[in-house]
Amino acid sequence: MRILRAEGRVAAPWSNGGGVTREIAVHPPGAGWDSFVWRVSLADVTRDGPYSPLPGVRRILTVVDGAGLELTVDGTTRLLPDRYRPFAFPGGAATDCRLLGGPVVNLNVMLRDGRAGATVELVRGSRVVRPGDGADPGQGALIVAVEGRTQLTEPGAGEPGARLERFDAALLTGPDAAPVALRTDGVAAVIGLSGPGSVSSSGRRPASRR
Repeated sequence: MRILRAEGRVAAPWSNGGGVTREIAVHPPGAGWDSFVWRVSLADVTRDGPYSPLPGVRRILTVVDGAGLELTVDGTTRLLPDRYRPFAFPGGAATDCRLLGGPVVNLNVMLRDGRAGATVELVRGSRVVRPGDGADPGQGALIVAVEGRTQLTEPGAGEPGARLERFDAALLTGPDAAPVALRTDGVAAVIGLSGPGSVSSSGRRPASRR
């Protein structure tokens, strides 16, 4: 389990001036826009505007702070007025965003078509997280504390584990990664990561590119 603290993440401004993105994790490590297999980030969206087209990339967007937004994807409008409801759409689609009530923060999962799959689940209370939860077992999982505090404990480790403050994350990867007991007083996102396969999303209500 690798802990990824929110403090110190670099805010990369968008070329259109509509917000900033802070990368949480990317695979392979250090990969850029043309070479990532999957990428997870947080975006502060401060004004309306179009999304940068990302052909060959599947996106899962979850509003985690703010009053929500309206997305128009290839001419079809989708209202996202609530937090913690993942929405999947093709990155290559013509996509425009309208804020419903001021700035929002989005949790973004980006996946290279044919090379990565993911599930996004918003959890309240407690649950055991295993690498590849909801996807292919043994691949990986990323936990992001999106509201309140989240405590993580490795069963049988004999240690107090790790506490995640808001927007901190923990990455579980590799066939030897141990399951983790998660307990939160708010909401945590559990992102199950896999190799080639389909992308799905599910939610429990509880100069960079946008």
